[in-house]
Amino acid sequence: MNEWEWQLLEEKTPLGSVCVNGVSVKNGDRVVLRPRQGGDIFDLALAGQQATIESIEQDYEGNVHLAVVLEDDPGKDLGILRQPGHRFFFNPDEVEPCGPAADTHRVEQPRILIAGIGNIFLGDDGFGVEVARRLALHTFPESVRVRDFGIRGYDLVYALLEGYELVVLVDACPRGEDPGSVYVIELPNQAHDTQTPVALDAHTMNPVHVIRLASTMGSLPKRVLLVGCEPERFGGDEGEMGLSESVTTAVDEAVKAVRKLVASALNESPQVAYGS
Repeated sequence: MNEWEWQLLEEKTPLGSVCVNGVSVKNGDRVVLRPRQGGDIFDLALAGQQATIESIEQDYEGNVHLAVVLEDDPGKDLGILRQPGHRFFFNPDEVEPCGPAADTHRVEQPRILIAGIGNIFLGDDGFGVEVARRLALHTFPESVRVRDFGIRGYDLVYALLEGYELVVLVDACPRGEDPGSVYVIELPNQAHDTQTPVALDAHTMNPVHVIRLASTMGSLPKRVLLVGCEPERFGGDEGEMGLSESVTTAVDEAVKAVRKLVASALNESPQVAYGS
């Protein structure tokens, strides 16, 4: 089993391209500005105008921003001499590809499953469920699905066989670290032992057992990642609801980690910093 340690980037990172409505766009491509309703009044004033992408950047929370220059901006060719006010920033869902990019760069986005795992009645074991709830409030492309599986192991088994390229499991997992530590582990996408029968517990869910069972039934995703958190209160008597303070604090970090993993997969750019 290979293990990857997650390191959040604290600066904006340039991207080579980003997928917008199924179209891969890069620096120099033309777009039509479609600012969302209720946004900044200055952005709304630019609705419908054509612009050229000057840079694509991703911040440490995984959010992608497009810096664009208006087509009719007389100062767009001045480069570094241009005044800062001539650049405008939009989210990928606020632009529409046009020109050659819309016709030649259309790509199929990889299908991604984000699966929250855990028992909310066993203290910090409810970590994955809470992270999935938070992620469900975010807007993802249609190819990304967020589901709370709880302890429904067999439901997750069948979900793993639905043709996803990437599955991100989120779960509390004790490894002897400080409580609240968040990490990313790459799990094997096939079982080494396919002869020993696998039985799933109706009250808990073990991701490794789920993968082993699924691998005996069909093809698994190309990659399966586990975003885990070291629990402070794990197990105990049924009915012990609520996350500990350290694990509650870790939820936000895990949400950022999952969003960054998804952004990296969708952009097909190595934006995730790993260590061994």
